[in-house]
Amino acid sequence: MFRKIFLSCAAGLLAVLGASSASAEDGGLNDMQIAHIAYTADEIDIQYAKLALECSDNADVRAFAETMIRDHTAVNVAALALLKKLGASPEDNPTSQSLLASAAAKRTELKALKGVAFDRAYAANELSYHQFVNKTVESTFIPAAQNAEFKQFLRTALVTFKTHEGHAEKLVKKLGK
Repeated sequence: MFRKIFLSCAAGLLAVLGASSASAEDGGLNDMQIAHIAYTADEIDIQYAKLALECSDNADVRAFAETMIRDHTAVNVAALALLKKLGASPEDNPTSQSLLASAAAKRTELKALKGVAFDRAYAANELSYHQFVNKTVESTFIPAAQNAEFKQFLRTALVTFKTHEGHAEKLVKKLGK
């Protein structure tokens, strides 16, 4: 069951983020669209974490969720500060909208689960989410970013998000099958 949940998470994220990767590589996404996608991805992870705090009694899951809220909020605050400094505004786009729609469906799916089933599904989702977002940021968004400060911001945020990926992997293993 865990493998099925993990593969389901991965397939959905691959479809959404694969579309954004193709757009960025084709020159279809500008820095402000990438910024919006990145901000949206952070907000989605914050919402997943809030759901985990509502639904889980597992101390490890709750600690991970609190870290997600703290770190992703900090990244988004810093992102908004950079945008303000640059006099720019993030630009909504179909990829951001698709991410939001997929996340709403995933939250509904997660809400239906209880106990260890929720914990495992949440951890699996976090692992697959960070794997695909990190890959997209590293291989598509950073190379496509035009503004040097924004590109560096993405690199710095990626370090944090790769750490999250490692923590999510440990959580998945700890929760077992």
